[in-house]
Amino acid sequence: MILTIRLVFALFLACLAPAAMAESVLSKYLPQTQAADLVAGADSFGPISADVAVAPVMKGAEQLGWAYITSDFVGTTGYSGKPIHVMVALATDGKVIGVKLIKHSEPIVLIGIPEAKVKALAASYIGMDLVAEASDNGSGHKLDIISGATVTVMVIDDSIVRSGIKVARALGLGGLMPAEAKGPKAEIDPAVVAPADWLALEGDGTVRRLSLDVGQVNAAFAALPDPRAAQRAMTDPPTTTFIDMEMALVSPPAIAKAVLGEAEAANLAGWLKPGDQAVAIAANGIYSFKGSGYVRGGIFDRIVLVQDDVTVRFHDRDHKRLVSIPAPGAPGFTESDLFRIPADLGFDPAKPFRLQLLVQRPVAATEKVFTTFDLAYQLPARYLKPVVATKAAEPAVAPVEDETAAQSDLWKKIWESKKVEIAGLAVMLAVLTLVFFFQTFATRNAKGFLWFRMGFLTVTLVFLGFYANAQLSVVNLLALFGALTTHFSWQAFLLDPLTFILWFAVATALLFWGRGAYCGWLCPFGALQEITNRIARALHIPQWTLPWGLHERLWPIKYMIFLGLFGVSLMSIEQAEHLAEVEPFKTAIILKFLRAWPFVAYASALLIAGLFVERFYCRYLCPLGAALAIPARLRMFDWLKRYHECGNPCQTCANECPVQAIHPTGEINPNECVNCLHCQVLYQSHAKCPVVIRKDKRRASLAPSASAVPRDLRNHPNVKPQSSQQ
Repeated sequence: MILTIRLVFALFLACLAPAAMAESVLSKYLPQTQAADLVAGADSFGPISADVAVAPVMKGAEQLGWAYITSDFVGTTGYSGKPIHVMVALATDGKVIGVKLIKHSEPIVLIGIPEAKVKALAASYIGMDLVAEASDNGSGHKLDIISGATVTVMVIDDSIVRSGIKVARALGLGGLMPAEAKGPKAEIDPAVVAPADWLALEGDGTVRRLSLDVGQVNAAFAALPDPRAAQRAMTDPPTTTFIDMEMALVSPPAIAKAVLGEAEAANLAGWLKPGDQAVAIAANGIYSFKGSGYVRGGIFDRIVLVQDDVTVRFHDRDHKRLVSIPAPGAPGFTESDLFRIPADLGFDPAKPFRLQLLVQRPVAATEKVFTTFDLAYQLPARYLKPVVATKAAEPAVAPVEDETAAQSDLWKKIWESKKVEIAGLAVMLAVLTLVFFFQTFATRNAKGFLWFRMGFLTVTLVFLGFYANAQLSVVNLLALFGALTTHFSWQAFLLDPLTFILWFAVATALLFWGRGAYCGWLCPFGALQEITNRIARALHIPQWTLPWGLHERLWPIKYMIFLGLFGVSLMSIEQAEHLAEVEPFKTAIILKFLRAWPFVAYASALLIAGLFVERFYCRYLCPLGAALAIPARLRMFDWLKRYHECGNPCQTCANECPVQAIHPTGEINPNECVNCLHCQVLYQSHAKCPVVIRKDKRRASLAPSASAVPRDLRNHPNVKPQSSQQ
């Protein structure tokens, strides 16, 4: 009987599953949203459309536009590993008329960024023309970054723009092509043969031409509203050829053979991937279509190919230089090149397109004005054959592989914009690795090593912390665990390059040196504590050393905090992120104390405690340090050198350890050690280490004269004078 009930219940859930899977995010949040909060003047929403997850925005009986939620159309996740749900309203002309942040799990927005800044960010998208954005591949607007939330802002921007273009296309807003109309109506007929000579190729439109002389270009600039453009007119004779440019679509094999010749056509076929297209462009004249941008960074900044809402900008990876155009009767061009159009751009060779030529003119020392000329192209109809239409409807949401590619483009763009920060972090990691591998040499000079450490910590605080906001947090670990238990994706963790690199470095360092590699050297808040404590010592602020028994019993607090946060995260990651405010990192490092007074007071109290007890927060409260200490027990090497006398009877290192990580018996506790290497400085000290001093005395006693005794030991209280030993 019980088995039957279970079977029926399982079948019931199975029947409900498709409906649950088909339910849109919009259907969940639309009843909870007031129309007036999304669009000014609106009073209600209409029913959600059956085929696209959109709902009409109404003002009485008048429809103002369409509402949707970004996560129904794009899968971009924030740094938390979860989508950021933003409700957007579009007018019939394809412009944004309302934006509202509905739900997210971004820690920095939850508890770090003022609500007013988030609202201002959302409001900045109102008025955006998605038709223009579609023609510029989503890059036609300026992105306003909120300090401390760069990744989150870029994710929100990517979600709004890409989803907006998809919805506008799906609904045909602003004249954008609906999704179901985007399929090709014709395709290239491989059986067609192209004309054999250049004149015939030009005559039937296989090759198209744009010819401009100096007079035409001067007239175009004179027509611009800036009078300086006309004042800087070219002085060449008006009939001088400015550019005589010709273009052909050469991806059809017949045209490739006619224009490029058999050998180059074969090379082209091997260069193009399935679905790729290519154009050949050749020109004469005093103006080059390739431009100077190609030399500087691999971008051809004077030409752009435009087809409906598809814009193709050519890069060096999609370019090949042609020695000549071998077609019979072809002119002797001064420059001729092949340009590849990747398949994923959505270019349709059967539809009309245009090549836009950008011409610039300097009007001041650092100012230029621009004008454009278009070379229109339509593949002659005889090269085409109709495509038999299929009944399959194209979904409004992009295929999974397209969405993955879009998310990949986002994190790659972020990495590209962080080149300086990545290079700086790479140098820091390289230097720190060398110090750890050659620590005996690095710690030989106590004063020199102290200056090096203070300098490194200053770079960590200023560069990694205040400038790059690369402060790791226990929230990162909670987000990682949440992603591993749901739908793990590298995309979310690649959105912040410095954090990703740091976590990779930390994982490696745990196997070699334990948690101290990060906690003692690369943690900005840890660096802030140590620097302020060093200043306090210089100002003769008293330093407190807690009794060993009390100190040992305070250690577990940070482990309890971490386990508590981890337990809460199993039930609610959002609640755990709120409770993770036990970390003062966001207040002190990311937001630089520009926060509500309770947060500032808490962070300040921890720093004040650290003036008397060095690294007070690191020792007793840091859940991140506790989380790193657990896997650090697996480290493979023990790099810190010790003498047999350490701990019994000598207590020098234990008394001078900045974080009291050395037991009275001489053992170093790897869970508490921050790898500051001070014990390795003492290990070689001729002034403080009794073992080294005894060795020096022994060498001195074997020397023939007192001059053999090292200069810095002759007056040391533990080294007897040479005369007294005789």
